[in-house]
Amino acid sequence: MIIDERTYTCYPGKVKAFLEVYERLGKPIQWPIVGEPIGFFTAETGTLCQVVHMWKYESMAHREQCRLKLSSAPGWSAYLDASMPLLCALENRILIPTSFSPLK
Repeated sequence: MIIDERTYTCYPGKVKAFLEVYERLGKPIQWPIVGEPIGFFTAETGTLCQVVHMWKYESMAHREQCRLKLSSAPGWSAYLDASMPLLCALENRILIPTSFSPLK
């Protein structure tokens, strides 16, 4: 199993708009393809204006298959067109659980 941690930094004052666009346009497309995320969060301390979400995949190959399917899903490009202007930075990390991690 791997965890895909994605951190999106919104322009100041745009977190609410980003979340609204995601909930309306992105979530109905992404969740049926990728599955329910481990979590979807906003930052209250540290670097602000950030939305962090984490997704669980069986393997890198599974992630690649899901991401490929998502990129060609009807409506996904409309979601990207609506959400990208709200973002000033995107970060992505692949996390691999240790042998003693409660989440495997």
